[in-house]
Amino acid sequence: MLKEYRTILPYLKKYRFFYGLGIFFLVAVDVVQIFIPRLIKQAVDIIADGGFAMGDVIRPALLMVGLMAFVGIGRYFWRFFIIGASRRIEAELRNKLFGHLMEMSSDFFQDNKTGDLMARATNDMNAVRQSIGMGFVSFVDGIFMSSLILIAMISDNASVALYTVIPLPLVTVLILFFGKMVGKQFKRVQEVYSKLSDIAQETISGMRVVKAFVKERYFSARFSETNDSYRDVTMDLVKTFGLFFPLISFLAGLSTTILVLAGGGAVIGNTMSPGDIIAMIAYLEMLIWPMMGAGFTVNLIQRGSASLKRINEVLDRKSSILEAKDALDVQPTGDLEVRDLEYSYTQDGVKVLQGIEFRVGEGETLGILGRVGSGKSTLIKLLPRLLDPGPGKVFLGGKDSCSFTLSALRSIFGFVPQESFLFSSSVRENILFGVDDCSDERFQALAQIASLDRDLSLFPAGWDTVVGERGLTLSGGQKQRIAIARALALDPKILVLDDALSAVDAETEERILKNLLLERKGRTNVLVSHRVSTLRHADRILVLDGGKMGQYGSHEELMKDKKGFYAEIARLQELETELCAESAESAACVEGGR
Repeated sequence: MLKEYRTILPYLKKYRFFYGLGIFFLVAVDVVQIFIPRLIKQAVDIIADGGFAMGDVIRPALLMVGLMAFVGIGRYFWRFFIIGASRRIEAELRNKLFGHLMEMSSDFFQDNKTGDLMARATNDMNAVRQSIGMGFVSFVDGIFMSSLILIAMISDNASVALYTVIPLPLVTVLILFFGKMVGKQFKRVQEVYSKLSDIAQETISGMRVVKAFVKERYFSARFSETNDSYRDVTMDLVKTFGLFFPLISFLAGLSTTILVLAGGGAVIGNTMSPGDIIAMIAYLEMLIWPMMGAGFTVNLIQRGSASLKRINEVLDRKSSILEAKDALDVQPTGDLEVRDLEYSYTQDGVKVLQGIEFRVGEGETLGILGRVGSGKSTLIKLLPRLLDPGPGKVFLGGKDSCSFTLSALRSIFGFVPQESFLFSSSVRENILFGVDDCSDERFQALAQIASLDRDLSLFPAGWDTVVGERGLTLSGGQKQRIAIARALALDPKILVLDDALSAVDAETEERILKNLLLERKGRTNVLVSHRVSTLRHADRILVLDGGKMGQYGSHEELMKDKKGFYAEIARLQELETELCAESAESAACVEGGR
């Protein structure tokens, strides 16, 4: 259980000064509290003796007020230092977790759902904070407070005190018994909470699809079922504590009963004064908190351990894409070469790419064509090491891509994926996402190159129009063009478009391609597309067939191979264009005849 706290040890060391001061004030408060029943005893004995003056009672009363004031101030400071340190550790650990997620490769996010990762960064972090905050307080308080109280009780009357604490060993047995149950139940609670969070995140993100397929009832039922499961496992934990704490209270009450019986006999036998038994009752009431605190300690430590285990599972997993120790932190050139490249998503799986070789000189354009599932997207993800090609496969400027730091390598790429992801901000902020500074002239030029300037009138607040989550308010073509402008804002040496013009019309596509090729002469372009009209602008075209090189050459060279896949696709698309044109002319003639 405690081994999971290895992650916290560096932070505890860092904030040892805070914890040291917190312990000082916590122990000081415990010591001062021990004197309060002594003052109560003194006042009761003065009153029981009779013939007292009011000043004799006021003096211990004022001392009690002073001690309680010190207790209040001391509690403020131990809360400030200990709880404050736990909050700081929580924030730093959350930053560490988030930073670790930023370094993970794409395969990690294929294995872990977003909702589960969110739960680990929020709900689990909260449990960890409580374990090193109030869990630490209840542990220290339980040890010192219990020890001081037992010493005070034994010093008053050893025999009565020993009879009174007979039920207390049972508390230890209960703590050990319930502790194991709590750990297992809380882990289950966190797991179901992660599932609940994931369903909520997935449903809300895909709300348009849910509504389009009229699946509101299905997802509501799915969420309700998981919510009920979360309620049930939480209630199991509540039932456990519902049994645990009353048992502790029962044992505390049993101790009080023994004290009344044994202490009453001692008072009758004149071996204890009335003030002694009142003070001992007060000590027993004070002892209830350390006894309850022991339960809190087990509870919070078990919860923290279960949550830390889930957090450590993420932190202990390393990225599958690593930098070499002597990696070059300099930008490579845009001269791109691939040698005998192969790739498989699993160690023993079928290779999705095999025997791929090509070279694209700086300033040239490579087109990539292939059937669905032929490995096009996998290939271009290997270029900036979004997937790891391994050494000796991809070269930039004659140097192995694995010899560069990931930041230096990826900084030369402007990447536009098939699915354009936009942030819940304005059009302008999405375009300028990757740059810190951009002049208005440059921004207008980017909008023009991506053919976004024609849509300006459609945006209610112009470039400051908020696009909604994932670009909810925009069309597919608008999202693609914003993503293109965002990639161009980086002024990349290599621009990669992964079927990034599929949602725009032919005229807009032609305009964008012409702008891209004219915008920066020295830039290397990689165009993935199903349209021959897009690829004919490329210097070389790679045709993938089942993960292998089917054809490779210029547009003219590939068109000469009449039986090749490229020429076949070109003929089919040309025929489709002619049929569409004829349909349009027929419609125009009918309209004119009317």
